[in-house]
Amino acid sequence: MKKSKRAKKSRTWVIKQHRDQFFKKAKVLGYKSRAAFKLLEINKKFNIIKKNSNLLDIGSTPGGWSQVASEVITNGKILAVDILPMQKIKNVTFFKKDFLEKETQTKIINNFGTKIDIVVSDMAENTTGNKSVDSIRTNNLCSTVIDFSLKILNKKGLLVCKLFMGEDFLEVKNLAKNSFKKVDFFKPESSRSESKETYIICSLLKTL
Repeated sequence: MKKSKRAKKSRTWVIKQHRDQFFKKAKVLGYKSRAAFKLLEINKKFNIIKKNSNLLDIGSTPGGWSQVASEVITNGKILAVDILPMQKIKNVTFFKKDFLEKETQTKIINNFGTKIDIVVSDMAENTTGNKSVDSIRTNNLCSTVIDFSLKILNKKGLLVCKLFMGEDFLEVKNLAKNSFKKVDFFKPESSRSESKETYIICSLLKTL
């Protein structure tokens, strides 16, 4: 019975994907995931990526966000990091590493050798089926990304990070507001309507 239910759920997911306009559009345009359109929308609204930007993409696999960045950045440096493998993308350096490990974070800092312009993260924990637990776990990741961004961003740097609307949303919001002068929230049209995800866009580091 359980196997049958899992198979039915899997078929339902496949059907929804094929009906999804952004899934289809990603296939046509050659993006590695529909998530590429989220960063495209964010960049259109907030104009965060420049041709000479140095950018870090955390939780990059399968590579949709790195692809978007590589289309804009021609004179800067792009580093993508994920615990899962990612296919080669032009002008993108990839580390198959666990971002949460201190050794990886040190390697990231050393790779750039200077403070950078942008940190982006579409990272989320694997879902458990419990929306409250999933929200807390992903928002903990967001908090970790915010903390790390303080070490690597320059004073005018920008951070874009996924988080979920949940009971600990205010904690993440307050952490961001204590660290950055400007904090915005934005849910792209390409985010699924039933999803609780939104994106926090932070800029201008506060002087510590």
